[in-house]
Amino acid sequence: MASLRFFYTVEMSLPCLLCPCPSSPMALSSSSSRYHLLNSSSRSSRTLRITCSSSSTFTGGQTQQSSFNDAEMKLIDALIGIQGRGKSASPRQLNDVESAVKVLEGLEGIPNPTESDLIEGRWQLMFTTRPGTASPIQRTFTGVDVFTVFQDVYLKTTNDPRVSNIVKFSDFIGELKVEAVASIKDAKRVLFRFDRAAFALKFFPFKVPYPVPFRLLGDEAKGWLDTTYLSPSGNLRISRGNKGTTFVLQKETVPRQKLLAIISQDKGVAEVTQAIDEFLASNTNSKEDDYELLDGNWQMIWSSQMYTDSWLENAANGLMGRQIIEKDGRIKFEVNIIPAFRFSMKGKFLKSGGSTYELKMDDAAIIGGPFGYPIELTNNIKLQVLYTDEKMRISRGFDNIIFVHIREM
Repeated sequence: MASLRFFYTVEMSLPCLLCPCPSSPMALSSSSSRYHLLNSSSRSSRTLRITCSSSSTFTGGQTQQSSFNDAEMKLIDALIGIQGRGKSASPRQLNDVESAVKVLEGLEGIPNPTESDLIEGRWQLMFTTRPGTASPIQRTFTGVDVFTVFQDVYLKTTNDPRVSNIVKFSDFIGELKVEAVASIKDAKRVLFRFDRAAFALKFFPFKVPYPVPFRLLGDEAKGWLDTTYLSPSGNLRISRGNKGTTFVLQKETVPRQKLLAIISQDKGVAEVTQAIDEFLASNTNSKEDDYELLDGNWQMIWSSQMYTDSWLENAANGLMGRQIIEKDGRIKFEVNIIPAFRFSMKGKFLKSGGSTYELKMDDAAIIGGPFGYPIELTNNIKLQVLYTDEKMRISRGFDNIIFVHIREM
């Protein structure tokens, strides 16, 4: 069983922000079964790590308060499902992000961002292009989804102006902080020069130096960063660096981003379930419990139940892999087994009321290239859609297990 699980636990990489080397609260209703999902003490979870960078307004009826305007939400929405914060983005995904970035850069944000107090503070990196400009050491740490990458910008509120990049490993392990002396050149550009860096690890009473000799790098330790868009709310920033890299950063994240971040960080069932509860409570549907099962390829990124002893049973119950939903009422479970071989189980779904669907799965096979080996296997599953939009779906399926799926683009 352990050998099979390898194919369904995937780690995506997170590119760094700047290159310091030459190679470079919510009250929930306890009476609502929709918000109180499961007893976390009896479950074990499984997670597919994925970049979490989005929230959008769904036309099905729910409303979500946000400090982001429509154009900003288009960018945030374009980021969801992109692996490695841009490293593994498809051409279509990159094009969608770049288009949204250009729209914002053409709008009137804060006119002189480097002179605004809104640029000050801690920013979380959500997306970057050209991650290959990072140093090998930075790629080692920022290429892990369970880590979070920040940029601290303090230009006018201190006697020591600095731009710092932080890779936070966890609250229990510590962080890596790479600092640069900064100065304002003009209304958009900040000049910087890296001068110090260290690991601050919880289990050491001292800081561990970062092994890059900044003083010996000369001009290679220097660079600049243009802020091409700073939102009026001060919660979204787009910057372009001297190496041609584009960065998308946020101060405030919206509920969907918070949920996906917790899933990506491999948190326990109780914490993810609480995040799902809070997310559902923040998204009200004008037609309560009336979500559609949207068509498309939906990849499962988290479930509240781990595998059983039989991978075939797991696959047939939708506990792994992806769901392919067709507009004509057809559905397929698909799981990659080994290269060139996959499990496929087809069936039909019928809406039985509200957001509940009856799935009848009766056509299973092991597929290898153009050939298929039929399997005598049938399954009837009740599926309740707790939330859906164009990119993410939360549902309750087999054995009351909670699933989170991301729509592949």
